Amino acid sequence: MGQASGPATPPPPPGSCQVRCARCHEILTVAAGITEFSCPKCQLPQMLPPELMLTVGNARRPPPPAQGIDPTKIQLPCARCKAILNVPHGLSRFNCPQCGVHLAVDLAKLHHYFATIGSSSLPGLPQDPSEEINEVAVDVEREEDEGGAIGETFMDYRPPKLSLGDPHPDPVVETSSLSAVQPPEPTYVLVIMNELDISKALSCLQIETLVYACQRHLQHLQNGARAGFFIGDGAGVGKGRTIAGLIWENWQHGRIKSLWVSVSSDLKFDARRDLDDVGATCIEVHALNKLPYSKLDSKAVGIKDGVIFLTYNSLIASSEKGRSRLQQLLQWCGSDFDGLIVFDECHKAKNLIPEAGGQATRTGEAVLEIQARLPESRVVYCSATGASEPRNMGYMTRLGLWGAGTCFQRFHDFLGALDKGGVGALELVAMDMKARGMYVCRTLSYKGVEFEVIEAPLEEEMMDMYKKAAEFWAELRVELLSASAFLPEEKPNSSQVWRLYWASHQRFFRHMCMAAKVPAAVRLAKQALAENKCVVIGLQSTGEARTEEAVTKYGLELDDFVSGPRELLLKLIEENYPLPPKPDLTRRDECVKELQRKRHSVTQEVSFKGRARKAVKWNAEADDYLSDEESQCDSGHESTESDEEFQMCEICNSEEEKKLLLRCSCCRQQVHPACLVPPWVDEIPAEWSCYSCKEKTDEYLHARDAYAAELQKRYEAANERKNKILDIVKSLDLPNNPLDDIIDQLGGPDNVAEMTGRKGMLVRASGGKGVVYQARNTKEVALEMADKRALNQRRRVHVTLELPWSADRAIQQFGRTHRSNQASAPEYRLLFTNLGGERRFASIVAKRLESLGALTQGDRRAGPSLSAYNYDNYYGKKALMTMYRGIMEQDILPVEPPGCSSDDSSSIQEFIVKAKAALISVGIVRDTVLCNGKEGNKLSGRIVDSDMHDVGRFLNRLLGLPPNIQNRLFELFIKILELMVHNARSEGQFDSGIVDIKANIIELQGSPKTVHVDNLSGASTVLFTFTLDRGLTWEFAKDAFDERQKDGLGSASDGFYESRREWMGRRHYMLALEDISSGMYKIFRPAVGEALREMPLSELKSKYRKISSIEKANEGWKEEYELSAQQCMHGPKCKLGIYCTVGRRLQEVNVLGGLILPVWGTIEKALSKQARQSHKRIRIVRLETTNDNQRIVGLLIPSAAVESVLQVHWNSNQSLGCFPVE
Repeated sequence: MGQASGPATPPPPPGSCQVRCARCHEILTVAAGITEFSCPKCQLPQMLPPELMLTVGNARRPPPPAQGIDPTKIQLPCARCKAILNVPHGLSRFNCPQCGVHLAVDLAKLHHYFATIGSSSLPGLPQDPSEEINEVAVDVEREEDEGGAIGETFMDYRPPKLSLGDPHPDPVVETSSLSAVQPPEPTYVLVIMNELDISKALSCLQIETLVYACQRHLQHLQNGARAGFFIGDGAGVGKGRTIAGLIWENWQHGRIKSLWVSVSSDLKFDARRDLDDVGATCIEVHALNKLPYSKLDSKAVGIKDGVIFLTYNSLIASSEKGRSRLQQLLQWCGSDFDGLIVFDECHKAKNLIPEAGGQATRTGEAVLEIQARLPESRVVYCSATGASEPRNMGYMTRLGLWGAGTCFQRFHDFLGALDKGGVGALELVAMDMKARGMYVCRTLSYKGVEFEVIEAPLEEEMMDMYKKAAEFWAELRVELLSASAFLPEEKPNSSQVWRLYWASHQRFFRHMCMAAKVPAAVRLAKQALAENKCVVIGLQSTGEARTEEAVTKYGLELDDFVSGPRELLLKLIEENYPLPPKPDLTRRDECVKELQRKRHSVTQEVSFKGRARKAVKWNAEADDYLSDEESQCDSGHESTESDEEFQMCEICNSEEEKKLLLRCSCCRQQVHPACLVPPWVDEIPAEWSCYSCKEKTDEYLHARDAYAAELQKRYEAANERKNKILDIVKSLDLPNNPLDDIIDQLGGPDNVAEMTGRKGMLVRASGGKGVVYQARNTKEVALEMADKRALNQRRRVHVTLELPWSADRAIQQFGRTHRSNQASAPEYRLLFTNLGGERRFASIVAKRLESLGALTQGDRRAGPSLSAYNYDNYYGKKALMTMYRGIMEQDILPVEPPGCSSDDSSSIQEFIVKAKAALISVGIVRDTVLCNGKEGNKLSGRIVDSDMHDVGRFLNRLLGLPPNIQNRLFELFIKILELMVHNARSEGQFDSGIVDIKANIIELQGSPKTVHVDNLSGASTVLFTFTLDRGLTWEFAKDAFDERQKDGLGSASDGFYESRREWMGRRHYMLALEDISSGMYKIFRPAVGEALREMPLSELKSKYRKISSIEKANEGWKEEYELSAQQCMHGPKCKLGIYCTVGRRLQEVNVLGGLILPVWGTIEKALSKQARQSHKRIRIVRLETTNDNQRIVGLLIPSAAVESVLQVHWNSNQSLGCFPVE
């Protein structure tokens, strides 16, 4: 170990370095080659950081010389090596000059840091709070990372490269992201095209699908399997008729066998209709569920060709003899089958790759197996919701997105890359599939469709009802825990009881939330009817099971409608309340006889003759060769009949007639009555027990009776407790079944057409008192409102009383009223209560819809805007863990709890106590103990690791809390979540999906460079370079301000502003105009134009001051406009040099368009080396050139990474034996 020299030494020799001591912070000079040393001042042994060790060529990277404190800058420690750095004011991102790590200054935490080290203000800054750090560059950088305003989401769709067939009967659209991607050139010629020209059975959109699907089926993947096709069209585009056209086209090529897998056997009739519509009347449709399990092409069944129509349930079915439908289908198709397999509504096969801890569904495994066993089959996946999230694509093996010849060897690699890439990566998948010619996704135009989220606050009566119900469930949980303590430890199914408890808990409060929205739904319905509109109320639960149970229990005539929550509670308690085992007192006499029998069986005979007799008989049966003595003995006993009449007394050993002796029925001993003490003086009974046996038997019976009495007492007490709980449930004021309630309030079945699957319903009795159960009308009802062919042309109002559990069902529910050939688009009203926990259901659907819009439609904004209710994401999990740690007092809450003040610590502590008690009551905090001593009256407990990040469970259990604490907990969670998102935005880490790049001038620079070409489809990956001018001229800004003043719409604060502090020797200028609708101010800057983020007045005045002189504003604006063309906001000495774009007016932007998945690995490697944090993550951008309106969507490649992308991909192509095309 060497000795470092102190600061008095001359300048360091070449090869040496200077570091600070880790203890006394003295500047030390370390000679070349020395890695371990001790400080000469404090003698602390230490070593060089890894970054300063010897590098290639045995030459150490020369570090910067250590300097003293610069009073004009801020002194901050490096997060890695702890070196004290002089950081210029306003510089938010830089690399440590000593260890090279990338650092970012978090302004929100800066004051807290200086407060902890004893400094009241930032070093080197004036004490005036209005003159703090200039954040203009930080604001601009944040705005650039988030992108421009969202443009038009949908574009009118027409086949870009085909002109066959007639237009679709209704306007069809495609998301703008997908529309920016061109499919490959169509080369396939349809055999049935002449028929279609005559029949007009298929529109141009459907014909386009046929061409690309058949063209795709001519290709093979690297693993030898035939490539598949994905139809993702929405409702109304006609997927069924498209499938029929594909079957008919393949039939013309001699492929006369097809499999059509769907969700319901009833859809077989729709399949028959679609085939007839396209002219395929000769093709038979066979329902598999009507056929035996024998060979389909046998003489008995006789199916040689046609379409086998089956459901996903049939695919996994098997007979009693063990023959499966899957094997039956494989035998019928044959190993060389090259016909069509259609997976209609293929989202049914999702969950093949389950979440951690789950199991793959049998359906998903069956779909995977049939594709693997028939590699030459022509597979078509068909569903509007088939890719609701990446995990559900596991069964789509024929798309070729992973496996041999791709960047992802396994599906898990593909899934991991998409998870890491975020929403932007999901949006790439749809565009990539379309570019390769394996995917189409069009939907009916949403023009005119209105989505509105309406909050339905709980009425006072409902609020009280909900509170009492929540309190009851908390007491029921404690009651069940107490009752379970009396059960034997080996009692089975205790975990099953708790699973049923929590499932019932969730279902109960779900019903309560639905019932709370009934008044609002009825009010909206009546209002719409008054406006001459039609009303459709959508819900998922009919309450049929609870109704039928109540009718079976109470009869067909009831006093009122059935309360689903009450019946659910009654069933849970009746069937699952833990009762101790009930003793069977009727078996007492049998038990006594059993005891006597057991004693007799183990008691040896005391008579010598009896023992000898038994021994001889046994030996005589076992051995034919007996000794003479044994033979004589045996012969003597068998010949003496009088031995049975005389027996020995066990007390006096004298012989007596058997009938004069008492014989114990328990131990079998025989005695004279007079030999007993006391002597037996009564008549000799048939059943008698000796005194010793009787004493033992009575003792046993007494103990047993006492034990049985205790068991009976426990059972009766528990049963009485159970009955009391049932009585409490019956007395609770709980809401009726929402469906029955709505029908009744809207005028009964005569005014409401119910379209559900339930067999019966409760209706109000004719006299108005009570309700009667009656069978429902089984006639088919067609939902033909607002159809151009129907008489009813009124507009529909679709009220969503209950959001479905998944986006799959949500899309289907919306599709019930948004149909082809409609006269007017529907209005959607999504109802939510003001309960925090009720948003759980919105959270689930929002998560699916957001991902669904990204994958199925290529744009996450394509679905209804429910993202505000999506909490089950990365930031939601992080916020939940932070909240839990704060409530459990393991960390400090980063925000003030609702209803608390930072000045009053007792209010925060009171909230934490209430919050902890609430989490205990819903089973999130476990193993609770009331502490004594110093921690007196405090509840301790733990939250298991699996619950710390489980947002779904939190929101589920939150439903079971009283409204007050429920809403406070939810509000705390949201405040922490917003803080997490805000911090992520500040650090450039927030994933905002597709970012629109806006500028006054966007022009393509030079010719695009082809980076990669796909061998199957011929689609390519292309690198575009654009030049952007984002600035606003003084003339434009002045005209905007003058026009605002002329119209009289301006406010007193409108005008031109300059930054309060100078930045690199100059100030920044901007124009602020108030937005009347929001009260915020729109910001216009000379260098970057209109800012995405609006600014509140308080922030505006704290950072800027209004310019009274128009000449000064003119001069400052023009100077910044010209200067921003040459440099960024950080000035000419910016660390990133020409690669920094913050506040630069003229920019060069590189976008990688076309196929992205084949070069995914290359992109990740190149971006990981970028200096700017926001450049390290994958960012999807969308822009449109201003000179020729060319739209491009792709990956944003920082200028510093362009060469890396081209070079790395060149190397990877060379290793694979392929080369990029110039």
